[in-house]
Amino acid sequence: KMSNVTEKTTVNLLGKEANLHQQVLASFPLCDVTEDDLTQNPRFCKLLVLLAQHMDRTGLTASLKAELEKTEQNLQSQRRQWLRTEVLHRGLQEMIQDHHVRKAHVTEPPDQNMFHETMEKCLLVAQCVRQLDPSSATNEEQPFVFGLTPRHVKELTPPDKDVQRMRRALPKQLENHLRQKCLHLLSYYQPECETESEGLKTVKLSHLSALLDKEKTRAESLRGTCRENAVLLQRQSQVYLCELMKCIQLLQTLILDHRLKIQTDLDRSKLDYLEGKCELVLQKLKEAGGRTEGLPGRKTGRRAEADLL
Repeated sequence: KMSNVTEKTTVNLLGKEANLHQQVLASFPLCDVTEDDLTQNPRFCKLLVLLAQHMDRTGLTASLKAELEKTEQNLQSQRRQWLRTEVLHRGLQEMIQDHHVRKAHVTEPPDQNMFHETMEKCLLVAQCVRQLDPSSATNEEQPFVFGLTPRHVKELTPPDKDVQRMRRALPKQLENHLRQKCLHLLSYYQPECETESEGLKTVKLSHLSALLDKEKTRAESLRGTCRENAVLLQRQSQVYLCELMKCIQLLQTLILDHRLKIQTDLDRSKLDYLEGKCELVLQKLKEAGGRTEGLPGRKTGRRAEADLL
């Protein structure tokens, strides 16, 4: 009975220990630790168990994770704000460029010329002031370029009357410009909508963001597929080269065997030719020897040999 109790206790302890090891490994997936390491170092295992109560799977503490999330939210907010400003600035620049292009081909109304010229001057003044006054980006004082100060540049701002008129007309002009860009983008993805009514185009514009998200997802999927195909192609190329080298080696072996076989056949043919030629020479010698035996005063080869001996 005592032995049975001891065995059950040992089994329970081993089971709990194995479960504890699995929990530790799951809590620290980034650590290069194995179950054998935990078994051989029980104190280290206990230390990891205590650390798991204060850290997440990435190794961050609760306070540090909260601070990191707050910082990321702040960063995302600043990024969205910068993107809004950048989109607005690029939209205004595109409006000015489109105005110059149209002005080179057709005559623009005076109010449109005044609007775009005032907007262009305001953008240039604002850009120059920003370049001359870096205080918004850094606390260090820098020398002015050619002695110019932001106040000198602001004196080139158009009259307030023109600026106020431009500001009143700007939202409508910018809205029309962005609408035209959206329509061009919609026509790119759906060319058939060019012949449709304005109301139907407006309805389709409301679904343009979903369409772009779908296209983005499809592009990312295709990009991932291309990467996988590139890796697969590289592996197949390596396998193909290995098989090609094996085929070349096999071909070299076959060529060598074929050469040896042909050489053997050539040697045999040459040997047969030489044997036949030798037999022909011997036969001619025999015939010549037979004719010389019948001549008077001449001894045959055997008799002459006997006399010499």
